[in-house]
Order: sequence, then structure tokens, then C-alpha cells
Amino acid sequence: MTVGTPKVVIVGAGFGGLTAAQSLARAPVDVTIIDRHNYHYFQPLLYQVATAALSPADIAWPIRSIARRQKNATVLMAEVTGIDVGARLVHAGSVTIPYDILVLATGATHSYFGHPEWAAAAPGLKQIEDATRIRRKILQAFEKAELTGAPDEQRRLLSFVVVGGGPTGVEMAGAIAEVAHHALTAEFRHIDPHAARIVLVEAGPRLLPTFPENLSAYAQRSLQRMGVEVMTSTRVTNCDDRGVDLEGTRLGAGTIVWAAGVVASPAGAWLDAERDRAGRVKVGPDLSVPGHPEIFVIGDTAEVMDETGRLVPGIAPAAKQMGRHVADVIIARVSGRAPPGPFRYRHQGDLATIGRKAAVVKLDRVHLKGFIGWLFWGFAHIYFLIGLRNRAVVAFSWLWNYLTYQRGARLIVGGSEAEDAAQAEKVQPQDSSVEMSREPPGRSQAASSGADWR
Repeated sequence: MTVGTPKVVIVGAGFGGLTAAQSLARAPVDVTIIDRHNYHYFQPLLYQVATAALSPADIAWPIRSIARRQKNATVLMAEVTGIDVGARLVHAGSVTIPYDILVLATGATHSYFGHPEWAAAAPGLKQIEDATRIRRKILQAFEKAELTGAPDEQRRLLSFVVVGGGPTGVEMAGAIAEVAHHALTAEFRHIDPHAARIVLVEAGPRLLPTFPENLSAYAQRSLQRMGVEVMTSTRVTNCDDRGVDLEGTRLGAGTIVWAAGVVASPAGAWLDAERDRAGRVKVGPDLSVPGHPEIFVIGDTAEVMDETGRLVPGIAPAAKQMGRHVADVIIARVSGRAPPGPFRYRHQGDLATIGRKAAVVKLDRVHLKGFIGWLFWGFAHIYFLIGLRNRAVVAFSWLWNYLTYQRGARLIVGGSEAEDAAQAEKVQPQDSSVEMSREPPGRSQAASSGADWR
């Protein structure tokens, strides 16, 4: 680092943090990127890792490789544990990193509506570790059903419940149906994978609430044609390792996937800043923390309102736009120029795939569905992947899956159920004062789920 050069520390190498760092490539600043992983991953395709269509390496790329040509950037693999706002220090275990300007892009995790104990039985989908854990649970369910001779236990093991009818839930339910009804049909001798029961549970009156009603209805019809049971206006009251309770009804299940809500990272607690019910930091028009113009918060960690007063959705284009805006503000400051105006979000559209040759797309006044929507969804996701190698591998994998119905990443690897429970405990929000809230419109994953370019 250059002595006397402003030090910009960016915590989080997701879409927002990485865009901010890259936008500062030619600025007279020293950039430090901190992330607890050594890779950036494409969150919209996590569900395909979870359902064995892609491997983790197909949707991830090393952060150091991405930043290798950026001479003013340093990459640190560390887990941030706190921030000393007064001393302008980032704490990462025993290491402290000084900053002049701080950008927090630490994302969000799963919200269980005040029931964090559900996480052990119903993993969400925010990290690659989540995706491989869910893949293991799905594939093990078929293997366990093949071993047991009890019909009731076979039926339970071959029942899959997805909680949450946003894009992530819709995509997960459709992908599990394709695995059961196509990829595995001829590979077992004592069970019929085609008899698997896939249930999608949504507390609201319809699926994909941020989409127009006609596209929402199309998504539900498509899932039902694929054999997915759709339960709307149905709330989950309890989850355990044997199934879910649905307002008086017990539904036995071998695998539960949580796609119903998000809560922000503990960044707001680190700053002791004002937060909303989901833990998002309330920021000013330039995305800085009120009273601390040297600290910016972006992406899923920030509560940002658009020009109509609605919450900016937690999707990739929004995070990238925030990252570029913060970089522009920083460049203006260090260059002595007038700052840009307030952040203005430009919505680029919503996408969700349902299954083979079925997707829904909303682009302003243009609505696409079916095969055309599916092609658009595929090309859009390949375009936003990082690296030519990843684009080529994903495109080939999708073509192979389309032609053969096969899924080449069906490996059961990794930890035990005890390790899964420990991982679920680890990903829960560390700020116990945060009130869990239902996933707001547009904040699906990953989340949100969903495939809306998060």
C-alpha cells in the first residue's frame, strides 16, 4: 500500500462488494477486499448445485484471480468479527485492518421467523455449503428409502417439502421434481423415484408475489404439471427432522428446504447503527451511515428505498448498482470533485425458472413465459457468470442435461448429520436483538433466492 493514500476496506466479495472494488481500479486509493471465503460465487444458481445439475466450481471463481490485475487491490481471506468505528479498525479475529473509508457488503442469511432451531431440520440456500448440504440430503433420501423395507418410512423419505413460494422456492421445487421424475427413474430396484412427493408451501395467497398474477398463475400450473403439490395460504408452525406442521396438519418429510425469508448480516450490530426489523442498516441517500460519512453499507445489508418509497430488492443488479454508486462517491471525494447525486435504483427485471422449458420473465412491460422465457433466463444467467470457463461449462452442462435428463454432479460427499446441525447453528444471525421478519417482496435468493440476478 502507498503511504498517505486513502485506505478503502470492502467487507464482502459478493456482487456489491466486488463491483465496488473493481470500480475503484483506477482511483487513487488502496483497496482491501475481505471475505471469509476465497471465492466469489453466483448465488442465483445455488439451487442447481443443490439439485446436482452443477458442481460448486461451475458457479464460483477465486477472488484473487478476479482481482489479480487490479494493482491497487489486496485480498484477505478472513472472517470479520467486529468494527471499532471510533478507531476506524476492522477486527478479523486476532487481525485488525485500519480504514479511512469502509464499505460493508456482507449480505444476508436465512430468517426462520424467530425459530432459529428450525435451521437444523430445514436448511436454507445462501452459501455453497448450504447447497452441498441440501444436495447430500436429497440424494441420501433416495438411498435411505432404497435400504428400508418399511413402506411408511419410504413414503416419508421420498417426501420433499420446500417452504417459501418466491423464486428460490419455485426453482427448488421444480428442480427436485426433475431429479425424482427423470434423472433417477431407472436407477433403483426397491423404490420408484417417480413416486416421490414434492410439496411447495407458501404462506401468501400466490406464488411469486412480485410477478404479475398471470405469470404467477402460469408458474403454479407448470409446477403442478410437473407433479409438485402447491399449498398457498398455508403457514409452517413447526419443523423437525421428521417433517413439518402446517397449521394443524402434519406432513412427514425426509428433506425440508427453507426458502421463506432473509435477515441481514450482523453488520448493523457491529456499527450500532439504526436498523429495520430484518437487521438492514438504514442508510442515507449516498448509501453512507448517518453520522458516519466514511462508512457505506450496500446490498442485502442495507435498507435502501427507491424513488417511489419501496424497498430496493435484494438482487444482484441492485447490489452492483450500489457498488458502482459508492465507488463514484469515493472517487469524487478523493479527487476533490462534486459528489454524484443520491443513489437511484434502476430495476432491470425479474426472472424465475420453473423447470425444463418453463420460466417466467418480467422486463418492464414485456412478459415472457414458457420456452422463450426459459431461453432468456438461461442466456441471462450465462452472461452474468464470471469467467469464460464457467460460462462454457454451465452452457454445456445445461445442454447435456436437456438432451439426456442426466445430472452429473450427483456425488454424496461431505459431513454427517451432526456436522450439518453444527453448520446450521453457525449460519444463524449473531445479533439476537434482530426481529425475524417474513421475506419482503423482491428480497427472495437467494435467496432469494430466485433467479433474478442476485
